[in-house]
Amino acid sequence: MIIGCGGSGKSTLAKKIHQITGLPLIHMDQQYWQPNWVEPDKLDWEKKVEQQSDASEWIMDGNYGGTMDMRLKKAEGIIFLDRSKWLCLYRVLKRKLQYLGKTRPDMTEGCIERVTWEFFAYVYNYNQTRRPKILEKLKDYQSSKKVYILQNQKQVLQFLNNLKSNYG
Repeated sequence: MIIGCGGSGKSTLAKKIHQITGLPLIHMDQQYWQPNWVEPDKLDWEKKVEQQSDASEWIMDGNYGGTMDMRLKKAEGIIFLDRSKWLCLYRVLKRKLQYLGKTRPDMTEGCIERVTWEFFAYVYNYNQTRRPKILEKLKDYQSSKKVYILQNQKQVLQFLNNLKSNYG
């Protein structure tokens, strides 16, 4: 399970882990959003996530606080991409420009790339508002699960190299 701020690299890391391991890849954004950015019914969404997370193997990238605890309990390993807000903001802006007028590969078809001021504010404030709660939550899992807190690209690359060694 990969969590972190928007722009932290969750989907990119998920794809790389998928390429190394061959484990099924589930992009939460792709599962959540319906075409034209329509949100699903809350109960339908929770059922969908429960079914997907009941599978014996998976890689899931995305936060989605309403189902986070459910997924954390079922995950074997948890990766928190604990990146700077400036890097995340830069990447969000870069992604916006890269996919302007298009749908990202890790997003539902029909959801044309958009970045709202609300999303920029979410990313800007993430380390102050969300990060402390996530770090506190992860403390509860450190004794029973593999928890990785990756703060920079060097740590991400080291994690991937270790994974390649174990799957090689």
